[in-house]
Amino acid sequence: MSITVAVFYLLAAVTVGSALGVAFANSIVYSAFALMGTLLGVAAMFVLLGADFLGVVQLLVYVGGILVLTLFAVMLTHRISDVNVSNRAVGRLPGFVLVAVVFGWMVHVAGSARWVMKAPGAPAPTTYGIGEALLTQYALPFEVASIVLLAALIGAVVVSRKEVKG
Repeated sequence: MSITVAVFYLLAAVTVGSALGVAFANSIVYSAFALMGTLLGVAAMFVLLGADFLGVVQLLVYVGGILVLTLFAVMLTHRISDVNVSNRAVGRLPGFVLVAVVFGWMVHVAGSARWVMKAPGAPAPTTYGIGEALLTQYALPFEVASIVLLAALIGAVVVSRKEVKG
């Protein structure tokens, strides 16, 4: 087994372990921190597999943005840890059956698929091609998307702003 394969399996184990921590944590704060481990594991796998741009975007957008926003929302919400769930066993059996069926189906599909085996190419950075495409061929859609996101941000600020009435 090569070092790359060993690192991939290690990252996969960390990612799946963190995902299980998200699902089975009793505290929402612990669940959010386990989600950080999951998202970091996915970003590391992207980098390992040669998709450096996706890895950096995963790190910046999901870990740096969404997860921090989630943690701030949890920390700023009063008494979120005081919520008591009365019956945690409701839905466990149907959920387990659904997960087992989906897992069996995925194993069947993966086993019956015809996989194309090719020698891996030399790793090359992908950011140049993406940047070139965004600034030439896709410049107009990129700018339209940025204007739409700016309008959504301004709308969110206007909606969430409190009026001071005197």
